[in-house]
Amino acid sequence: MRIDAHQHFWLYDPVRDSWITEEMEAIRRNFLPNDIGQILKDNKFDGVVAVQADQSVKETEFLVELSGFYKLIKAVVGWVDLRSDTVEEQLERFKQHTIIKGFRHIIEGESDPDFLHRDEFLRGIAALTKHQYTYDLLIRPRHYASTLKCVSANPDQAFMLDHIAKPPIKSQEFDEWAQFIADLSGYSNVHCKISGLATEADWKHWTLDHFTQYIEHVIACFGKDRVMFGSDWPVCLLAGTYEDSINIVADKLQDFSEAELKGFWGDNAVKFYSIT
Repeated sequence: MRIDAHQHFWLYDPVRDSWITEEMEAIRRNFLPNDIGQILKDNKFDGVVAVQADQSVKETEFLVELSGFYKLIKAVVGWVDLRSDTVEEQLERFKQHTIIKGFRHIIEGESDPDFLHRDEFLRGIAALTKHQYTYDLLIRPRHYASTLKCVSANPDQAFMLDHIAKPPIKSQEFDEWAQFIADLSGYSNVHCKISGLATEADWKHWTLDHFTQYIEHVIACFGKDRVMFGSDWPVCLLAGTYEDSINIVADKLQDFSEAELKGFWGDNAVKFYSIT
């Protein structure tokens, strides 16, 4: 099964979606499964993992509702307030929706560098582990240290690093990010989406070789069985087409065996998110 492990859907709201700035005009509109269905078929994808873009329970419910109408949604990574005193009760209620495989918080938007290692957040991660949910890591460099502390403190939690931690591709800086990736990949419970790369480059002037050192380093560190493809559609449209998001990665997989390619383009996501 070929799976795009990272897509978003939304009904655009200028207040809620204020993160979509004027320079991001291309995605200031609704994006629903009908908008990507044919493109997925053209590129031989069987389905997607729908990932939260808004931090509300309503967002999680919206993605679950969509999955009932669009079978291309094979898994949902929703949002729940992991710092809430009622997180256990909320997770119990979500159990009725088997399409929900995990949760995410937009850590990159948090100014606190220790956000991931605060006691109330760690209690939430422990609840995810108890209920066998995955957790997607969306971070910036200021969160590197607390990410490592969080992962180290939760060896039984399945973590997914989104967008290879958003390296500074536009400036081609490498060393700090590369050391973090090397350190994080040492934890076998962490997997990595090779996704969202074009939007970290110069949107108008990137070339395929701008991504080479980053993708090669991630694969060398995580190995071929802990990485997978994600387009980050529709956000990827800011810097190219859906096919561009595929091509950025595809030419870096020359030494993958047939089985390893099947893993990268879908089977690794199926296993991590328990997709049936």
